[in-house]
Amino acid sequence: MRPAQLLRVLDREFTSAAEGHHTPVMLWGPPGVGKSQMVAQIAARHAAPVIDIRLSQMEPSDLRGIPFRAGAQVEWAIPAILPDANRHGDKGVLFLDEITSAPPAVSAAAYQLILDRRLGEYQVPDGWAIFAAGNRQGDRGVTYSMPAPLANRFSHFEVDTHLDDWVAWAYKSGIDERIIAFLRFRPERLFDFDPAHNPIAFPSPRSWEFAHRGLHKFEDQADLLQGTLQACVGPAAGIELTAFIHSLEQMPDLDAIVRGESASVPREIDLQYAVAAALVGRAIRAASEPEGQQILDNILQYAGRFPQREMGVMLVSDLHRAVGSQLFEVPAFTDWAQLVSDVMLYD
Repeated sequence: MRPAQLLRVLDREFTSAAEGHHTPVMLWGPPGVGKSQMVAQIAARHAAPVIDIRLSQMEPSDLRGIPFRAGAQVEWAIPAILPDANRHGDKGVLFLDEITSAPPAVSAAAYQLILDRRLGEYQVPDGWAIFAAGNRQGDRGVTYSMPAPLANRFSHFEVDTHLDDWVAWAYKSGIDERIIAFLRFRPERLFDFDPAHNPIAFPSPRSWEFAHRGLHKFEDQADLLQGTLQACVGPAAGIELTAFIHSLEQMPDLDAIVRGESASVPREIDLQYAVAAALVGRAIRAASEPEGQQILDNILQYAGRFPQREMGVMLVSDLHRAVGSQLFEVPAFTDWAQLVSDVMLYD
């Protein structure tokens, strides 16, 4: 399932916890596709805490607690890491990350916690959702086969990569527009992981965020930039991204475009992707400014000049995902929509 859909599933499962209808959710996927980040996004949206328990690093007693003598009986000391309404709040997310890397004895200790929301005398607070994530056995991670009793305690979703969803997240998160443009130009590079070759560095949604950081740290050091990008996203993708960035010196004057002045449309496809991504970034930064609507108007007029109308459609689709319905209030939108009326705008 694509990330945008999974975020809606997780959001509803979070709110259903307080209603008594919550089902624990297991997210499956290869490394770097954003499983943990999706859980963090849901918690942030609801201003709720996340308790991240890495079962792969625990012993059974770490989860079950330590027994102690109380008179003639033995009781269990509840681990402080487990959610407590008084200390952590009435709502939150209990996130069992790397659950497929946990030894079977640790997984067994989690059975009652996941299904019955309790461990002995301990009870998970009603407003807390239980999410888990792990790699598949073919992903070259340290994984154990999930026992059937544990698997039957979850609803299961496999996380797919989806470029449009990643692009929407990237604009919102301030990822460099040159990286967004490169992945629009080379979409197959968003995620390129071959477990048979067991690569160390490879392209993934997570490693492209690393590339964004590397680009900003080393773009003024030409002798280090390519090696840094390769260290983040792998040898081939790092070389391609470096070459793409160097080609952007031929970009048209973006300031002239947002001012509504005459500016050429590049013939090269890679430069067209770069211009489109850069203009979306400009629109996002100008959205709250007094001249924001005029800038959107100027960008829409430029979008209608691309030789391939699909390029303009992509630009405007990304604009809509970034700025929302205010795009429809811009005078130039109607003219642009009529120009591309026979081209699908949205999925």
